[in-house]
Amino acid sequence: MEIVFLGTGCPVVSTERYGPSQLILGAAAKVLVDCGSGVTQRLLAAGTPGRGLDALLLTHLHSDHLVDLYQLIVSSWHQGRDRPLPIYGPPGTRRYVEGLMALWEPELSQRIAHEKRPSTEALKIAVTEIAADEVFDIAGLRVRVVPVDHQPVRHAFGFVFEEKGERLALSGDTRRCAALIEAARGADLLVHEVFVHREMPVVEGVRSAETVANVASYHTLSDEVGKIAAEAGVKALALTHFVPPACDRAALLVEVAADFAGPLVLAEDLLRIDLTARRVAYGQAVLALGGPAAGARR
Repeated sequence: MEIVFLGTGCPVVSTERYGPSQLILGAAAKVLVDCGSGVTQRLLAAGTPGRGLDALLLTHLHSDHLVDLYQLIVSSWHQGRDRPLPIYGPPGTRRYVEGLMALWEPELSQRIAHEKRPSTEALKIAVTEIAADEVFDIAGLRVRVVPVDHQPVRHAFGFVFEEKGERLALSGDTRRCAALIEAARGADLLVHEVFVHREMPVVEGVRSAETVANVASYHTLSDEVGKIAAEAGVKALALTHFVPPACDRAALLVEVAADFAGPLVLAEDLLRIDLTARRVAYGQAVLALGGPAAGARR
């Protein structure tokens, strides 16, 4: 199993960190988690354009996690996708997708009529609304839905992916959450969001003290995330959804490593972690994640 970090950012616009999105690659499955700004470009750069996806999972319905959904649908169609895209998301997903497609219907109808492409199957979206603790399978990849605490967002999920004895837990957006810690217990990798509170000062006309406090209240602070990983007993930790995107990486590494002694990765866009081979790849650099490869363990 492998994860590719397509976008490691947040609603703050960044040219280095695009909107939140991850690609999970199993033996046969290609599963996109969230659909943040720039996801179609990152998918292409990662070698898995939208036409090849088996499913899209949505953690919750905040704009930064689904803003490029229509672009994904249309670009996948342009790439020759010949089947509907299965979308799994929280309650409200169907209403959102139907509203999105209705909004773009005049433009899309014109494209269909004028472009004369061989199939329109990619434009028929198959939505499944999921619930906490549900378990389902996508092309051999087992997915468990984990309820997380992103209040006041009513329905927010993390996911645990399992295949061939490997487990990857993904937090979604959440404050410290007992259900996530339990679900991630002993996982090969925990992918967790992080809010670097010391780097979010009050800025007149941009954010007040109340703004900073309220945003911090539904995310996981940088001095908490290492403790969470240690409590869950995970083998490795990767951080993503950096708030703010341009944080001091060295200081963050020191802070989190004080609480978590295992392998720790501050993810960047297009960084890959291969759990089977136990390695991290970014650009031309390849690093060992630590511990024997899965094949050696078995």
